[in-house]
Amino acid sequence: MNGTHVTTITAPEPPVWNRQRPSRMPSHRYRDVYSRVPVPLTDRDWPGRRLTHAPLWVPVDLRDGNQALAEPMDPARKRRFFELMVRMGYKEIEVGYPSASQTDYDFVRLLAETGSAPSDVTIVVFTPARRDLIERTVDSLRGMPNPVVVHLYTATAPTWREVVLGKDRDELKRIILDGGRDVLELAGTLPNVRFEFSPEVFNLTEPGYVLDICDSMTELWQATPERPVILNLPATVEVATPNVYADQIEYMHKHLARRDSVILSVHPHNDRGTGIACAELALLAGAQRVEGCIFGNGERTGNVDIATLALNLHAQGIDPMIDFSDIDEIRRTVEHCTRMPLHERHPYAGDLVHTAFSGTHQDAIRKGFAEHRRRARESGVAESELDWRVPYLPIDPADIGRTYDAVIRVNSQSGKGGIVHLLETGYGLTLPRRLQIDFARHVQRHTDTTGTEVTAAGLWSLFRHTYLTEPSTVDSVRLTGLEATGGDTPATRITLTVDGHEHTSTHLTTDPVEALTTAVNEAGIPIEILGHVQQSLDSGDCGEDRRALCLLEYRTGSERGWAAGCGDSAPAAGLNAVMSAVRRAHPSGPGPFRP
Repeated sequence: MNGTHVTTITAPEPPVWNRQRPSRMPSHRYRDVYSRVPVPLTDRDWPGRRLTHAPLWVPVDLRDGNQALAEPMDPARKRRFFELMVRMGYKEIEVGYPSASQTDYDFVRLLAETGSAPSDVTIVVFTPARRDLIERTVDSLRGMPNPVVVHLYTATAPTWREVVLGKDRDELKRIILDGGRDVLELAGTLPNVRFEFSPEVFNLTEPGYVLDICDSMTELWQATPERPVILNLPATVEVATPNVYADQIEYMHKHLARRDSVILSVHPHNDRGTGIACAELALLAGAQRVEGCIFGNGERTGNVDIATLALNLHAQGIDPMIDFSDIDEIRRTVEHCTRMPLHERHPYAGDLVHTAFSGTHQDAIRKGFAEHRRRARESGVAESELDWRVPYLPIDPADIGRTYDAVIRVNSQSGKGGIVHLLETGYGLTLPRRLQIDFARHVQRHTDTTGTEVTAAGLWSLFRHTYLTEPSTVDSVRLTGLEATGGDTPATRITLTVDGHEHTSTHLTTDPVEALTTAVNEAGIPIEILGHVQQSLDSGDCGEDRRALCLLEYRTGSERGWAAGCGDSAPAAGLNAVMSAVRRAHPSGPGPFRP
C-alpha cells in the first residue's frame, strides 16, 4: 500500500569485544511485526512533539481488569473501586461487560437505579457485535441518569479473522456494521449517549482495512464535533517497539475522515513491557484518550498503567488531572478489590521506590534534602511549593502522601535483609515490607542494648514480645462471643466486654476481621485496620495447634502500629490479631509498642 515500506535488516557480525554466542532458543519460529502487517511510514511529526497536557483517562479496572482476576470482584468490591475512581477525579469510567456476567449487569443497574455516580461522570459499557448481547447491554442502561458510552468491539487482525472468527475481510466488515446498526437502533435514543468502536488487535490489522472500517463506523453513527465518536485503537497484544505503534496511530490521526468528530483513543497492553512507552508515544502521535488500569492490572502482563503515566506527567511539570496525593490509600483499595499485592518496586506506588539502600545514594539524598530546606528558607517559599531537585528522587514523596522516614533513615535499617532471611528459613514467616522496617527498629534497639548477635530463635521471641499481645484475665477489652448466622442475609454476631460492660452487635458480613473491627469501633474504641495478611507457620511456634498467623497494620488517631495474632485457623488468627491491636490501642492498654 502507499506509504508502506519494509526494510530487511541483516544482523551484523558482532564486534570482537562481544563474546555472546547464539542461544538454544528457537527464535526462528517467530516473525517480526514488519512481516505480519504493513507498517505505515509517514513523514513523522510525533518525534518532534512534546507532551503538554493530560489526555482523557478512562480506567477499565472494572471491566478489562476485572476479567483478568482469578477471583472477579464481588459487588461490594466493585462499588468500593468505583467510589475510589470517582474521588480521584475520573470523569469517564468503563464499569463492566453487562452481557458477560450477572454481576456486571447488576452493577450497571445499581448505578442506574441509585444515581450513585456524580452527574458529570460518564458511564461506559462494553459489548461485542452481536444483537442479543447488544440488547442485554442496552437493557442494563435503562433509566441511567448519567451520560453513557456504548463501547462496541470486534477483533479485526488477520489471525483473529481466520483462526478465531472464520471470516474474510468483507464478511467481518458486514458483521461490524450490522453491530453498529444494532447499537444505533437500540441505544440511539438514550439521552446523552455516545458510541465507541474498538477494532481489537488494531496493531496487527492492515492499516487500509482498519481505516476503512473506522470511517464506515463514524459515517454510520453520524459523528459530529458536538457528538463525537470514540475510535479506540488497542495494542491488544503488544508485538513491536513503541515507535511502530506511534506510526500506526499517527497514520490514523492523519487519514481518518471526520477527524474533528473523532476522539482518538488508545488501549495499550504490556506484553513486551513497553505499554507505558506505547501510550506516551501514541499521545505524541495524536491520541487524545487513554484506556488502562490504575496500576496496570490486566490479562497476561497487564493493561497500561495509568498511575505511572499520570505521575510521569506530574514529574514533567504537567498536571495529570487525576489526584494521586494519597497513593497509599489508593494502593490499599486496589489491593483489597483485586486481591493482588502491588510489587515493592512498582513505579511511584511501591513500598521501596523512595528508599535507598546504597550508602552513596543515601548521602546524596540527605544533602539534597538539606539544600532544599535551605533554599526554602532563603527564598521564603514553602518547601512543598519549591521547585524539586533532590538527587535520586524524581518527585517529592510528599506529593503522593509519603513521609520521608523511609528515605532518610535507610542506614538505620541495616541488616533487615538478614532478619527477614532468618525468620523465613527458621519459621516460615514472611514480613510485609513496612513491617520489616518497623521490626528492624526493634531489633536495632535490642542489639544496641545487648551488644550480642540475635539468633533466629531470638528474633522470633522478640517478634512475639513486640507484636503478639496475648490475652489475659485483666484485659479491659475482651472478645467473649462470636456467632455466624446464615439465612438469606449472612451476618456475624459479636459480643465484647469493655471495662466490665458487655456490648453485643450484629454485622452484615461474613468476614470476622471486618465484623470485629466494626464492633470495637461501635464500643467506643476507635481503630482502623489498614491491611492484614494471613500466613501459615512451619511449626506450632504459637502453640501446637496454632499454626495460622495474621499480621495486621492498624491506625488509632494519628498513631500507626502493627499487631499479630495466632490461631488454629486463618479466621481465628485474624480475630486474635485485631484483639492484639485493640489491647495496644485502648487507653487503658499498653499502647503501641515503640522503639
